[in-house]
Amino acid sequence: MKEFLIHPKGNPGPWFIIDTLKKNGFQAYIAGGAVRDILLKKKPEDFDILTNASLKELASLFKGQKIKTMGKTFPICTINGIEISSGRAKFDLSDFPESDLAQRDFTINSMAWDPISKKIIDPFNGKKDLEDAMIRFTKDPEKRIAEDPVRMVRACRFAALINGSFSLSSLELILACRDLLDTSVAKERIHSEIIKAMGLKRPSLFFAALKQTGLLSIIFPSLDRCHGLDGGHHHGETVFEHCLMVGDALSKNLPVLRLAGFLHDVGKFDAAIKKDGSLTFTGHEYDTKAVIQDLERLRFANKDIDYITSLINTHMRPLTEQTTPKAARRLLLMLDKSGLDYGDFMRMRIADKKGNLAKRPYTISQIRIRLKKLFAQMEGQKAFQMNHLKINGNDIIRILGIAPGPDVGKIKQQLFEMVLDNPELNNYNDLKKLCQSLQIKK
Repeated sequence: MKEFLIHPKGNPGPWFIIDTLKKNGFQAYIAGGAVRDILLKKKPEDFDILTNASLKELASLFKGQKIKTMGKTFPICTINGIEISSGRAKFDLSDFPESDLAQRDFTINSMAWDPISKKIIDPFNGKKDLEDAMIRFTKDPEKRIAEDPVRMVRACRFAALINGSFSLSSLELILACRDLLDTSVAKERIHSEIIKAMGLKRPSLFFAALKQTGLLSIIFPSLDRCHGLDGGHHHGETVFEHCLMVGDALSKNLPVLRLAGFLHDVGKFDAAIKKDGSLTFTGHEYDTKAVIQDLERLRFANKDIDYITSLINTHMRPLTEQTTPKAARRLLLMLDKSGLDYGDFMRMRIADKKGNLAKRPYTISQIRIRLKKLFAQMEGQKAFQMNHLKINGNDIIRILGIAPGPDVGKIKQQLFEMVLDNPELNNYNDLKKLCQSLQIKK
């Protein structure tokens, strides 16, 4: 496992730090999430080294390396960007490292590993819980949650990470303490957990865990209310199930787009109308008030809220094998006005189809046909925007001999609509003639 401990930039990394500490008579371990990841045979994203050396001793030992110190209650330092904890459990080193591990959130994160002796210190049976895919708070569950209520959301994220379940005591305690999430946690921290969850293989497990623990109604009430809502005759699953499948079908490398997938149909709750014995959801893509309120409360940036809203607004726009060039141009215009890239539109469309049990996913051939229809209209940057017109407001004023005012904009809009229908008209001479004919009709 030594390959995990080499610094990616070639700087002295975890192995060097641990080796140096042990050669100088100190205890040193890889601790926390890195041990969990190594046992899962995953490459750790970062390392937390635990030692009984003081910060002063660390500064002396690693003079010449890049050292930063931070924190007051539990001071830590980083050496070459690697976090080093100095026996932080009240600085009581009599039963180190167990005293420190007891302060950590879950048993699967409360293990320490000596990569030189290969010894794992596991005072709370974290390895067994990892093998059993069990999420269990460390030592005193009530205290762990009181110390930091956001751990309840982290519990859901780790349950999704290991495709696991909660111990009965952990589940009961989260259900009992869930209101703390609304009263005692900075919303930015919940936001951070959500974005981290979007990087999981199946974030749907995260949302399912939030639902099971009662946290979803606090974090995303717009999605929570869709649980059990019939998807209508076009779907073979509930709205909640559909949203979860669509989100999973999107890339973990595009976290905000992926989140939009999980939220794209929550407006169906507001739009639902029973017609001929079946639910219909006409215009649900524009029922975004509830999801915007959720995103604002979770402190999402305005640009992310606008992006998610635009994806929701446009996800029903048709693009089929029968789509005409005119319809394709209008679609591109709509995407441009919404600030969206055609690629994100297509990703959402593909995922939306994949998450529908009543329909077959798009084939590669079907995707190519749709992309070709868009590419054909994008060549040469045809007139998808008003400023692509080969005539401007001053030209219209001069041609028609009218004064500046609202009529100029109205005439320009009419010309734009004509060019959108027939791009060949986008030249000065044809637009001049059209302009004069509009004036005659007027």
